[in-house]
Amino acid sequence: MPTTPTSSVKVELANDADWRTRLVYNVALRTAHPALGALGWLGVNVVHDKRVFAVTSYTDAPAAVLIPPRGTRRRSVSFEKFGAEWLWDRRVPDPVERQNGAILYFHGGGFIVCRLRTHRRLVAKIAKASGLPALSVDYRQLPQASYTDIIDDAVESYRYLLGMGFRPEKIILAGDSAGGGVAFRLAIATRERGLPMPGGITGIAPWADLDWSYRNTHPNGPLDPLIPPIGYEAVARMGFAENGVVDPALSAVNHEFTGMPPALIQTGSKECVLADAEQLARRYAEAGVPLTLQLWDRAIHIHQAGSDVLPDARRAIADIGAFHRRVLAGESTVRPGDVG
Repeated sequence: MPTTPTSSVKVELANDADWRTRLVYNVALRTAHPALGALGWLGVNVVHDKRVFAVTSYTDAPAAVLIPPRGTRRRSVSFEKFGAEWLWDRRVPDPVERQNGAILYFHGGGFIVCRLRTHRRLVAKIAKASGLPALSVDYRQLPQASYTDIIDDAVESYRYLLGMGFRPEKIILAGDSAGGGVAFRLAIATRERGLPMPGGITGIAPWADLDWSYRNTHPNGPLDPLIPPIGYEAVARMGFAENGVVDPALSAVNHEFTGMPPALIQTGSKECVLADAEQLARRYAEAGVPLTLQLWDRAIHIHQAGSDVLPDARRAIADIGAFHRRVLAGESTVRPGDVG
């Protein structure tokens, strides 16, 4: 997406992929891409019952091996219809005792896989880099929940932070993939429900457009190393569409962005969800709100989760932390390009 010197949106190439990032990209493009593409084709053309998503609910238990970094503190939180957990570094004050600021995090997984355990290590690393506690939300998913249910859970978790005494401008919404889309849609929901806006938003390869039309025609479609466009289409068709159409109001990209908080978006340069990031960037530009869109050269979907072995992923998390620290410091007019 081209920008002008006066635009509130800055698009930047964040890195020149190192050999490890290039290796992962090439392997995934030849293995994961065709495999997930085949599953997506089945979802679009053969399987039309969202109850099939129930089989994916067993992916969280094996992820217990993904322990958070040493020094991470954890506390469970129970809501009426869902759960959550606090994660914070031992050098950061307990969020129950001090409400200096917080990250409200929504995990990815296409609304069908992943929960708290799959993302515990990643969220803990982001929290540590930010110097903040993070409340990671285990929102309801398909096939039991509708998208409206998911946003209701997100709003309830945001109200919880406000009720604890966190000032809205010190709360940063964040998420990856499906959760990244939830973060942006939550900000819109706060406006719709008369709640104060949060201080910032971080979207890691956000899936922010539940309609598949634009993504299916994006040039990155055949280049995405992990999830081809038909994978997103399959979930949206079975999970959210009525008579083959998704209500435009469900997707963050279809709303007006005046008054939105400053945002950071990170996505791989070859990902098909760059289509979603571009649409979010257009909305930010139209509203004149600061946004930095970082393109990570040949990074796979949510490469930040591979920070144990990928230097580029570690840099990405560091940039997220830097952005969060600026928001926390009250720099509500965070300028594009001032992230790293």
